[in-house]
Amino acid sequence: MPSSFLKSPDNWLWLLVMLTLFWSCQSSDNSLPILGQRKAVTKTIDGKVVTDSVDHTIPDFKFTSQYGDTVTAHDFTGKIYVADFFFTTCPTICPKMKMQLKRVYEKFKNNPNVALLSHTINPEHDSVAVLKEFADNLGVTGHQWLFVTGDKEAIYDIGQNSYMVTAQEDSSAPGGVVHSGAFILVDKDRHIRGIYDGTTEEGVDKLMADMDRLLTDYKK
Repeated sequence: MPSSFLKSPDNWLWLLVMLTLFWSCQSSDNSLPILGQRKAVTKTIDGKVVTDSVDHTIPDFKFTSQYGDTVTAHDFTGKIYVADFFFTTCPTICPKMKMQLKRVYEKFKNNPNVALLSHTINPEHDSVAVLKEFADNLGVTGHQWLFVTGDKEAIYDIGQNSYMVTAQEDSSAPGGVVHSGAFILVDKDRHIRGIYDGTTEEGVDKLMADMDRLLTDYKK
């Protein structure tokens, strides 16, 4: 697939729909599918070399939140969470995304099993202080919804290679970046269980329904 294909948000969303449909068809029960390509892992067991495959998993990470503290994957142990990528000066889809994600925040507010994680893709501008002001203006309090900044290369890498979203610097685009409007649902084992259009009410309604579904599965 040519790299230019993924630079278009429309093409990117189409690809996500196809991936979701594919993995849904592979699911043998009524649970949410685990998205992403399985990885071959070679181990030595009782002196024998064995190759197995494991599900796509979000790796550990290290960023800084709007409170100035360090955030790693271990902070989400025992939680499902929704991840997204944005920047505070984005003039196009980000305001829509944040209003939609606030709906998720309000629905699951104070639920200890749910967290939200928003990564800035413009860390040069979006400092800790800027992210704190942005969160305050949204009416976000506490540590359930974290806005993180950090090394730009690390943010772009985890977005593209782990969360399966894309951001492309483009001087001709509003705000200088073309990026996806996806919300990514991650389970307690760091597996991606769904990718949703975060710019629409319909997409976020589906996300919240799937979050309820996933939480119910854990109760079972």
